[in-house]
Amino acid sequence: MRFVALRSIPLALLATIVPPPVAAAGTSAPEISVEAGHLAARGYDVTAYFLRAMPVRGSKAHKLEYKGATWLFASAEALAKFRADPAAFEPQFGGYCAWAVSQGYIAPGDPEQWKIVDGKLFLNFNARAKELWEANQADAIMRGHANWPAVLTDNQGSGGDMN
Repeated sequence: MRFVALRSIPLALLATIVPPPVAAAGTSAPEISVEAGHLAARGYDVTAYFLRAMPVRGSKAHKLEYKGATWLFASAEALAKFRADPAAFEPQFGGYCAWAVSQGYIAPGDPEQWKIVDGKLFLNFNARAKELWEANQADAIMRGHANWPAVLTDNQGSGGDMN
């Protein structure tokens, strides 16, 4: 019994480090990574990364339906800025984990694990994924763009090695 308990600990830890593929084989994932309620970026205001240099939760009082997802904003001004130029603010790879996309699969992005590179917003699954992505960032971005958007239908990667 003790042997089983010790062996199960690494598996539990592994689940918190490695993002799982999002969609089942033979299906296509949505263009925008969404959570319950179809919220893009888990309900964070994507303009805030550029305008306030930090993640800020959006409000249901300021929302927009765009690309099949509901986007929330902290203010009417932020909503207006996004509406005027969504491409300037929306996360790359639909808000999926940038590391996962660079590895040929998809996983949800965490709005707290973000970085702006060359004026573009990237999200990652967790701190470890962000660390791996940043270790060879230029190459990871290039691989991500090469995989996008085909990865939405070819999303059965191995789960990646994030150890």
